Amino acid sequence: MKFGLDVATDGEWSDPRLLVDLAVEAEKAGWDGFFLWDILFPDDASQPVADPWIALAAIAARTSRIRIGAMVTPVARRQPWEVAKQVASLDGLSSGRVTVGVGLGWKPAEFEQLGLDSEVRGRIARAEDTLALLDRWWRGEAASSEAASIRDVRLLPRPAQQPRPPIWLAAGLPRRAPLDRAARWDGIYLMTHNQATDAYLMPGEVAEAASYVRSKAGAAFDVAVNIEPAEDPADLDTARARARAMAGAGATWIVELTPETVEEHRSLIRRGPPR
Repeated sequence: MKFGLDVATDGEWSDPRLLVDLAVEAEKAGWDGFFLWDILFPDDASQPVADPWIALAAIAARTSRIRIGAMVTPVARRQPWEVAKQVASLDGLSSGRVTVGVGLGWKPAEFEQLGLDSEVRGRIARAEDTLALLDRWWRGEAASSEAASIRDVRLLPRPAQQPRPPIWLAAGLPRRAPLDRAARWDGIYLMTHNQATDAYLMPGEVAEAASYVRSKAGAAFDVAVNIEPAEDPADLDTARARARAMAGAGATWIVELTPETVEEHRSLIRRGPPR
């Protein structure tokens, strides 16, 4: 089991210098992953939002062990060649520590206000096309896409990780199609809530998702579960109990969500991973 942090980039967390400080603390405290939100528009439109890729580059330069990445990037609103170059550069800068999180985007407004297709089917098609391009580019191959009007493009340098950085796809329950899409890659990032009931995912549901996706992907497949912080972020006993339950359900990563305040976040980070 590995332990990561799902870190906000809006409001109090929008200062890249703060994000770097938190990442350095997390590495010292023994956490395995530090993953930033990739959003444009926060719930409160008056709040600022940091660019995750700028912050991650600074984090890569100040850390040496912890895995980093964005959880998750809605690639359907990004140009595929920009994603390819940013991830390859970040992976080189970090000496091969990037995990690529991919989602469809949970806010239609992030597409509508930018003049992009917000329909789910369109986002799925573009995301799958982008992933196919990224996979070939990161393997050092030339790639083309009729949908993206890309012809025989090769992008270098390749990422430090070979054949490419691991790709996790966001998914949940009870919908099966996202689980099927995730099974074609390296891992799944299970969302906190059941898609039908909006209740927190229970270990039994995590076990159901893990069993289903591994039946298609194989055993060497990461199952990352994001979980809400405990009422007291410093409560190690509760954190350990939850970790045991999720490990028993087949999770390979627990990624703890951002608490309400930065001070609570520091308390969670300094508590350390619940090994």
